Amino acid sequence: MGLTAIETAAVEHARSAPMLGQVEAWVAVNSGTRNLSGLTTMAGLLSDAFAALPGDLDLIDPAPVDAVDTGGNVQPIAHGQHLHLRVRPDAPVQMLFTGHMDTVFPADHAFQTATWLPDGRLNAPGAADMKGGIAVMLAALKAVEASPAAARFGYEVVINSDEETGSFASAALIARAAQGKVAALTYEPALPDGTLAGARGGTGNFSITVRGRAAHAGRNPEDGRNAIVAAADLALRLNAAKGADLAVNPARIEGGGPNNVVPNLAILRVNFRPQSPEAIVRAAAAVDTAAVEIAALHDVHIHVHGGFNRPPKPLDPGAERLFHLVKQAGADLDIPVAWKATGGVCDGNNIAACGVPVVDTMGVRGGAIHSADEFMIPESLPERAALSALTILRIIERGHP
Repeated sequence: MGLTAIETAAVEHARSAPMLGQVEAWVAVNSGTRNLSGLTTMAGLLSDAFAALPGDLDLIDPAPVDAVDTGGNVQPIAHGQHLHLRVRPDAPVQMLFTGHMDTVFPADHAFQTATWLPDGRLNAPGAADMKGGIAVMLAALKAVEASPAAARFGYEVVINSDEETGSFASAALIARAAQGKVAALTYEPALPDGTLAGARGGTGNFSITVRGRAAHAGRNPEDGRNAIVAAADLALRLNAAKGADLAVNPARIEGGGPNNVVPNLAILRVNFRPQSPEAIVRAAAAVDTAAVEIAALHDVHIHVHGGFNRPPKPLDPGAERLFHLVKQAGADLDIPVAWKATGGVCDGNNIAACGVPVVDTMGVRGGAIHSADEFMIPESLPERAALSALTILRIIERGHP
């Protein structure tokens, strides 16, 4: 359909933004989810960068979150602040833009520095997931702000500090920001060939504490209640709940002690990947039933902590329209756009659960994320910024995807 003069100007504006320098500066900061000092530094850098946009920018304190420690005790976990920007809340077209400043690499991880690979890719912690995507988001928004369409365009930006561990401290903030939005774009990386994530399954994480009774392993084992054995039995029963629409991964059993002691404590960590709301119901029932049965069979006490924090994200008609709008924008920029279902999860799951159409892989092209081989394709910075800017302009023009 070709580009209008306004679209052409915005695309060129987005492409010319100094994104690579931003990414190189941002990946030099370790912002692992548990590195509060690094997250503070990162939040400051992002605040400075996003101050170029109009509106009210704040750093929001994280919501309280707790977790089960290795002693089986529920303890609070500290998180970093989240960046929140609100622009023109009374404008007729409202959108949501999200990203995350945290990475999976803790402060003591060996992967801390950027390296240019011989083929021109940037190997760096968080380059693709998702500091490159944040630079793309900012470039696109600045381009739209420079266009005549900006007056009709309001939006919120949420860049959270805990996406990599499930967004427990930011889920409520994202849900509030999603209210009243006609569409959302999230800047997780696309695949190296540009393929986007379409439908996503959901996820749930549980820490199940089993408390038995300690005893001498040789003198009076019959007086003990072996928590490790009970936890193993529990893992087998939960694993049996898996099916075509539900993956179950009993990931770890912690606890136990010397070989001559019947262990009185075990913590089972288990992850569920449901593909449908019905699978969530079935998995939750499996947890409840197994906990009751194992407690009775092994004469132990069981405490279940956790839940399903990311619902499945099917492609409903609203999401289909948004994907096709992005595809048409890509076609007009000579950028092939396709999508496919994935087993991964992200904040796009939670946004979709709010009834807001979302494309959640609008970030850079890259790969090997969550590993020391993570890379970003730098040519994708101007490419994806242009794609985002054009997508936003067309949503503003239509009033909806």
